[in-house]
Amino acid sequence: MKIGFIGLGRMGHHVASNLLKAGHQVTVWNRSAAPVAALVAKGAVAAKALEDALQGDAAFSMLSNDAVMREVGLAGPLLSKTAKGLIHVNLATISVEFARALQAAHKAAGLGYISAPVFGRPEMAEAAQLVLVAGGDDASLAKMQPVFDVIGSRTVPVGAEAEKANLFKIAGNFMIASELQATGEAFALLRKGGVDPALFHDVLGGRLFTGAVFKNYGTMILNRAYEPAGFALTLGLKDVNLARSAAQGLDMTLPTAELLKTNYDQAVQWGWQDKDWAAIGEVPAKKAGV
Repeated sequence: MKIGFIGLGRMGHHVASNLLKAGHQVTVWNRSAAPVAALVAKGAVAAKALEDALQGDAAFSMLSNDAVMREVGLAGPLLSKTAKGLIHVNLATISVEFARALQAAHKAAGLGYISAPVFGRPEMAEAAQLVLVAGGDDASLAKMQPVFDVIGSRTVPVGAEAEKANLFKIAGNFMIASELQATGEAFALLRKGGVDPALFHDVLGGRLFTGAVFKNYGTMILNRAYEPAGFALTLGLKDVNLARSAAQGLDMTLPTAELLKTNYDQAVQWGWQDKDWAAIGEVPAKKAGV
């Protein structure tokens, strides 16, 4: 399949690499040149302009947020320059409202659109172990499923309305952020009281909290190891704000999200924006003086 790939960050680079390994023809575009050169060395074609990545059978995009997608023209202006019948697969975590607007704009332009935000960190992207949550029409999903199979370990279809996939991902990231906050508070409480948090992590990780979030992120918080970031703290703040916005759109509140926003804002004020989003677990410790 002839595939374009837009956005070669920590995650996008690995996804595009796996598409190349699977034998697809991949044309890549990124706002900075070095990531493009790295993929060209692996067999990709460099797009001279972004629309060059929109001329094949499908195009994947993995940009950081709604604003960047609008800035580069994927919300409208570039659609008139896109190959008719192309399917655009958006792997990014974007707002529910923007996902809805993107699907409508692509349909009006005669293009396919799938929201397929992913769960997984860069190492999972490299190992093709991502979980994709996919929202879009049945025909587009069926056509792209063999491609999804070479970049992820599971695809979770959630229906024809693309924004449902984004709501699913936003809710998931909200739960992860909430656990990071709770883990940080528990560790700070233990350190303040003179109890070894490493023992606590070992016991609870082996019995009660056996999932990847507590084991893996808990280890990061335990060791206070937040760099290099696999998922930047500012992206965590973005996703918390997406959860707040989604709740507002559904006429409800998320009290925990308000606490998370306060602490992520505090972390940014302390200059932690380039640390991993797990550094939210360090905020309670810093406030407690431990």
